Amino acid sequence: MAEPAAAQRFLVSGRVQGVGFRVATQTQAQSLGLVGWVRNLPDGRVETLACGSAQQLAAFASWLEHGPRLARVDELERVPAAAPGVTEFRCLPTPLDYP
Repeated sequence: MAEPAAAQRFLVSGRVQGVGFRVATQTQAQSLGLVGWVRNLPDGRVETLACGSAQQLAAFASWLEHGPRLARVDELERVPAAAPGVTEFRCLPTPLDYP
C-alpha cells in the first residue's frame, strides 16, 4: 500500500535569491516526485510548499538545508501545511515590485 501524502511548507533564509535557488529547488522536487511550488519572498527568503510521502519530504528537506552550489542556507524552517492542490511542482514567478 502506498504511503499517504503529506504537505510541508519550508522557509529558507540566507543567500537564496539571485543564485538559481528556485529553479534548482524545482528540479530537485521533481526528481523526488513531489508536487507543489517555490517562490521568492520580499524579505529575501525563499518559500516552498511540497506534497509527497514522509520519505520524499525528508529527502527534500535535507537538500534544502544546503541548496544549490551558489546558495548559502542560514536557516530552514519547516511548517506543516495543507496539500497545495496542484499536480506538478512549479516555480512561481517573482513580481518585479512587491507591494
